[in-house]
Amino acid sequence: MKLQAGNKAPDFTVNDQDGKPVKLSDFKGKKVVLYFYPKDMTPGCTAEACDLRDNYKLLQKQGYEVLGISTDSEKLHKKFIAQEKLPFTLLADVDRKVHDAYGTWVEKSMYGRKFMGTARVTFIINEQGVLEEIIEKVDTKNHASQILKDGSAKSVAAKKTPAKAAKKTTTKPVKNVAAKAVKKAAKKSSSKKK
Repeated sequence: MKLQAGNKAPDFTVNDQDGKPVKLSDFKGKKVVLYFYPKDMTPGCTAEACDLRDNYKLLQKQGYEVLGISTDSEKLHKKFIAQEKLPFTLLADVDRKVHDAYGTWVEKSMYGRKFMGTARVTFIINEQGVLEEIIEKVDTKNHASQILKDGSAKSVAAKKTPAKAAKKTTTKPVKNVAAKAVKKAAKKSSSKKK
């Protein structure tokens, strides 16, 4: 059965990046952003994590606790947290039990090849442990905005746009074609005189 908003969030216990067990029911009384993502240190997953990092204080201010979860190991999570300075917990669901409970271990397809992997899905869980919202079309660069919905989140995409725009508008010096033609003609005429 596919989970829907209004369902009780399946409880679980899984280790975090430090090997400490984390139990979802321990967060009762808090709103939880439980976001499933495919792999540490990949472009989309890094963009999503950094957007949540950049808006973490705002999310906390609005009562949210953020938990990222993938099938990566505790060691890889620890490296990802250090590399990107992530302030929230990453859960290592290496045996995929939590993925199975939430229906996020799915068949995927890339370049005609089918394989099993993590669906990028976020579950918003309310203070009573009930699924308030399921975000299936995650915008990795603006995910905090999808969660907060009030326009208060900073956008990772907006930060990078001016730099990209500046690169695109930079022009390369144009070579003086006329000057080359004159030099070429001068060489031809000097070689004819010899």
